[in-house]
Amino acid sequence: VRRVHAMVAYAREGEVTKSAKARGSDLRTHFKNMRETAMAIKKMELAEAKKYLEEVIAMRRCIVFRRYCGGVGRTAQAKNEGSTNGQGRWPKKSAEALLGILKNAESNAEVKGLDVDSLSVYHIQVNRAVQQRRRTYRAHGRINPYMSSPCHVEVILQEATEAVKKEAENPRRIGAKEARRNAARLKNGSTNA
Repeated sequence: VRRVHAMVAYAREGEVTKSAKARGSDLRTHFKNMRETAMAIKKMELAEAKKYLEEVIAMRRCIVFRRYCGGVGRTAQAKNEGSTNGQGRWPKKSAEALLGILKNAESNAEVKGLDVDSLSVYHIQVNRAVQQRRRTYRAHGRINPYMSSPCHVEVILQEATEAVKKEAENPRRIGAKEARRNAARLKNGSTNA
């Protein structure tokens, strides 16, 4: 069931003239899988993130599971992605949904007249959505809940800014009083000078 959503505030705002946003609400993909997939592309350049997700869908690269990793199997691909525990999976549905959101954000950036080649994932966040309820039938006539765990995703792409070179700092000036105190400490042989 698709609901029409009103304008919703994003958790973080990018520079308005240099960023483009996109979001997905009540996506029928597992929250935990989507969270791990989102963290994998955080701070990546847009082209790199899209290529990575396409390779995950094709099972050539994996998503490393770092937080929600209970019972997740190990794979040699996880080692290449910088995993410490070797646990990884290929959450196809989450990767496809996230790829769609990235493409949407990219076209929003094009409409705004941004340079698509210099975009990177500035902000990405996944929240739990309201669970959908079904039931499963158990032994001895009992019924248990059979819930789905959908999620909301928001993405902000931002153009890379040139880093401003920091000016060399002047060493801290010592006042006359502090200089006398330091001299007295050295004279007395105090260790905490």
